[in-house]
Amino acid sequence: MRLCRFSLDEIVLTGFYADDCVIPIDQAAEAYSDDKGVELLLPSTDDLLDLLPPAGVYFHVIRDLGAWVDELDPVALSELAIPIQDVELLVPIGAPSKILLLAGNYAEHIVERGGLSVEREETFPYVFMKPPTTTLTNPGDPVVIPRISPDHIDWECELGVIVGRRCRDVDEADALDYVAGYTVVNDISDRKFTPNPQRKPRERDRFFDWQHGKWHDTFCPVGPCILTSDAVADPQALTIQLSVNDVIKQDSSTAKMIFSVAAIVSFLSRFVTLEPGDIISTGTPSGVGSATNSYLQPGDTLRATISGIGTLENPVEAEDS
Repeated sequence: MRLCRFSLDEIVLTGFYADDCVIPIDQAAEAYSDDKGVELLLPSTDDLLDLLPPAGVYFHVIRDLGAWVDELDPVALSELAIPIQDVELLVPIGAPSKILLLAGNYAEHIVERGGLSVEREETFPYVFMKPPTTTLTNPGDPVVIPRISPDHIDWECELGVIVGRRCRDVDEADALDYVAGYTVVNDISDRKFTPNPQRKPRERDRFFDWQHGKWHDTFCPVGPCILTSDAVADPQALTIQLSVNDVIKQDSSTAKMIFSVAAIVSFLSRFVTLEPGDIISTGTPSGVGSATNSYLQPGDTLRATISGIGTLENPVEAEDS
């Protein structure tokens, strides 16, 4: 089941997501009640967490409603569906308390960036953060190339994990029980951000330059929906692909992660309390622009796709002068 948030006539709604349309949940529930003679009790909020496993109080209601929608004939479905071009898709989790991202979680990506691949037993996940209120970007909204550092802006298609239940100190074997669903994240990165180029060099400049290059406004598009965790038998068996202007740049599989989704959730939970709605982005495969010295330009279009979830599309624009 795929769920989304969208805006229609300046009203924020929740819906079932299809690649070419959305089905508003409130309208589907009304049609269901008319058909079955049973009123569905659903929240009026646009917060998807109440609708998601494992702890969403309305998840079982939404799951039954979604199954009913799936069985509608084309005519009945068309009466509920709104074409995707007629709505504004929104980030599926509107206000996550944390966005945690992994660096170097695919061996091929480490190598293409000039690093040395290591085995899981020899290392640990490298985790960094992005500020949610300024980096999160809706599907369809532009990634903005910053005036301060415009020349080395790169893409990174990643599997995003939505935490569904408060999580602390869990074993890897149990970690997926705390996952609500999955989405697509594009970890936009400024590869050569150099604040104050006339600075006096210090030992950790390179690390902080890299980290600060992750934080520009709009540098975390997320969407177009959440695929519920009950629909994913194995999060390590998803294809992942990104194109720039319809030219495929990344083409891989989550099977190539060094640390699996379960391992990442378990690791983080050992020292950070994960909360419902937190977004964990699990790292990117090979095929980033910096490997070939090719970077984003104004007018480009990014399309990041993960099987079962869908395509996250964003144009690229220059920051206004």
